[in-house]
Amino acid sequence: MQGHWKQKKSYSETASGANRIESAHSLTMTEQQEMNYCTQCGAKVVLRIPEGDSHLRHVCPQCGEIHYLNPKLVIGCVAEWEGCLLLCRRAIEPGYGLWTLPAGFMENGESTAQAALRETSEEACASVSIEQLFALVSIPHINQVHLFYRAQLQNAEFGAGEESLETSLFDESQIPWDRLAFRSVVFCLKSYFKDRHSGAFGFHESTLSPP
Repeated sequence: MQGHWKQKKSYSETASGANRIESAHSLTMTEQQEMNYCTQCGAKVVLRIPEGDSHLRHVCPQCGEIHYLNPKLVIGCVAEWEGCLLLCRRAIEPGYGLWTLPAGFMENGESTAQAALRETSEEACASVSIEQLFALVSIPHINQVHLFYRAQLQNAEFGAGEESLETSLFDESQIPWDRLAFRSVVFCLKSYFKDRHSGAFGFHESTLSPP
């Protein structure tokens, strides 16, 4: 799991594990942006700025295909049940063994709300009712945008999906702040509890700089 508000220092300090994970993940994402061959004809591509464009693109000199590499959307849920929030402990890298909100990459052919429902089902074996979009976090240095919805668990049934070691409900006082996998999740949870204390939920946006 991977907006730009200015990241407050307290978020970075709280998510010490998240900073390490994000740094390592950044290298992975950079590597994924490299492209060697055209997917249309198989010829070797070159980096150049196409006519009428302002960015370097992978262009095929043989067939002329321009390959656009765009940010990935990560969609998740802040799912509540009787005042507690559902978290998953990751069974995969990045962030193996750390806690996060149920979230993952959006698939083609689905809406953002559908992606949130699917990811919550896959990672936490839980059914939720989507309420509203709650947070948007841009993370330019790893080419990701994270969206989180507020949601309510439909019942108290949940479990660990293939990408989770375990899942659990946490009261605010029990949140494992020093063992959260991603800074976007820290930002989302802090915003959620602040809004809940104020009695009104709003929409929150942030941009994260490199840790």
